[in-house]
Amino acid sequence: MENSQDFAPLITDRLRLRPLQAGDAAALHRLVNDWEVAKTLARVPFPYPRDLADEWIASTSTQLAAGTAWHLAVTRQVDGAEVLLGCVGLTLDTKNPKEAELGYWIGRPHWGQGLGPEAAGRLAHWALANLEIDRLVASALVDNERSAAVLRRIGFKESGAGSQEFISRGGAMPVRLFSATRMDIAAEAPAQVMTAPASGKPTLLVAAVALIDGEGRVLLARRPEGKPLAGLWEFPGGKVAPGETPEEALIRELHEELGIDVSAACLGPFTFASHTYEKFHLLMPLYLCRRWQGQVTAMEGQALAWVRPVRLGDYAMPPADIPLVAMLRDFL
Repeated sequence: MENSQDFAPLITDRLRLRPLQAGDAAALHRLVNDWEVAKTLARVPFPYPRDLADEWIASTSTQLAAGTAWHLAVTRQVDGAEVLLGCVGLTLDTKNPKEAELGYWIGRPHWGQGLGPEAAGRLAHWALANLEIDRLVASALVDNERSAAVLRRIGFKESGAGSQEFISRGGAMPVRLFSATRMDIAAEAPAQVMTAPASGKPTLLVAAVALIDGEGRVLLARRPEGKPLAGLWEFPGGKVAPGETPEEALIRELHEELGIDVSAACLGPFTFASHTYEKFHLLMPLYLCRRWQGQVTAMEGQALAWVRPVRLGDYAMPPADIPLVAMLRDFL
């Protein structure tokens, strides 16, 4: 559980996405009580009563505290003052907690500046990196090409067609359905490669390690926002730099990311992963390590979890890591 004071605003180059506040009601009402905005939003009546703005803002705090929805104000600094531009929101599917619906709107005075994709893209990246979801969904009226273009721009793919009740229009309207996974909304693939063949995909060499504590638990780290496949859990490690051995890369990465010192003699080769992604092929040797100096600390603010081998399969992992889980579980 968290309240609006605990939620750290999401920042972009131009925008600040923060929990809605009671003081936003007047500006929100002014922007959304506009037919050109309201007609595109399924759950918004038109005309939009002024007191409904107060009620809805109050409800967003309750939903945020319950962890069921994140409705945020999209704001921008103008002449030293914070100005409300619109809203962006994410709602968990009550029937499928691994899925959430993304929605947004920007007030008409602020159209044409690329603010929609900037706000929606920021929340989408945050959600996949920090919530226990695997998929985002969204919809757009068939005649709302602007909204469909925003969704495509941030990585959503059209997944079908349907109908949805629109309060402002007094009934069901045809919509396009969209969806996105971590592979769709991702940071760029790593540039550092081991080989770059004239044809085919480059090969990326990454070293990983299963740190095993005195209780037989294995350490997993969650990929932070801004990295490819953010939000998934993996074995600690990282790219092997030019001139490094995999062992040297692990010693460096473990010191930088976890604050521990490991000697090459304590790294035992165990197995490896070979997996083809869209833009590159990953080759990843996995080592075992039971001895290190220092206390494991999340030096980059990443989430960490010590996991019993039998529970490793409960954690969502990148495709390359998944085959390693069964082998590690059987060995331990």
